[in-house]
Amino acid sequence: MTDSIPYPIGTAGQPWGASERDQWRARQTRQRRYDQDVVPRIDALAARYDKVTYGQLDYAGEAYDLLALRNRHFDPTLPTALITGGVHGYETSGVMGALAFLEREAAAYAERINLLVAPCVSPWAYERIHRWNYDAIDPNRNFRIDGPAREAVALMELVQSTGGSFLVHVDLHETTDSDESEFRPALAARDGKAYEPGEIPDGFYIVDDSENPQPAFSQAVIAAVERVTHIAPADAQGEIIGSPVVAPGVIEYSLAKLGLCASITGARYTTTTEVYPDSPRTTPSECVDAQVAAVCAALDYALEHG
Repeated sequence: MTDSIPYPIGTAGQPWGASERDQWRARQTRQRRYDQDVVPRIDALAARYDKVTYGQLDYAGEAYDLLALRNRHFDPTLPTALITGGVHGYETSGVMGALAFLEREAAAYAERINLLVAPCVSPWAYERIHRWNYDAIDPNRNFRIDGPAREAVALMELVQSTGGSFLVHVDLHETTDSDESEFRPALAARDGKAYEPGEIPDGFYIVDDSENPQPAFSQAVIAAVERVTHIAPADAQGEIIGSPVVAPGVIEYSLAKLGLCASITGARYTTTTEVYPDSPRTTPSECVDAQVAAVCAALDYALEHG
């Protein structure tokens, strides 16, 4: 899609109102099931971890429990890590990567670090394979305690209730071809702005915090993932999705200023992973493996360097 092809909802140059949001909602259809894909795996993990219901969404009569898992014996003397997936519901390997980490690798960190894992922050969007929630809001630009995204507020309240300080937070995401074919054009239409086409990077990359950069930590994550899948190169301008590449596979955002999920703990070590599942050079299982590798590398580095 280019800026010469209008988005099918709204009037060019005019932000959406209630009518346009209703039209957008009418286009969204359930394509998979949170209660079948995600909840049973969380329930199975509840044999080893405490299952926490930290909120409930009710969108037009469709109810979703917001679920997290945490160490059964949360030790206040240990550092704490937050792992989040599915902030954007359509980013599948984020959800599946968080679950796979718990199933396959988390036991190795017992008695070393407290784990709090929210595998699917946005279940309504997970089912619609969408970036936004029911209110046509991107949760990952609205992690503010008084913000409009109910998913974001609930997760922030969970973090605040946990107590203690967080050492590391890994937020698992994807960058997909649909970012350019659907989501960015929809964003421009919703906000009454012109759509400016961008370039989708082919490969894995991460986002560090420009207000608290941790270059050695970031490179440890990239080095681990590079053994699993390919790393996105910079484009001709030396950028990835419009941001300068500060190291191979690494860009920086001001996480808190942008209201991004990775800002909510105030952890020393934070990263947002970005897998590219549409690449012909990867597979769905490899994308999940890359997310797991990123989580393990982040925890290993944080535990070693404090």
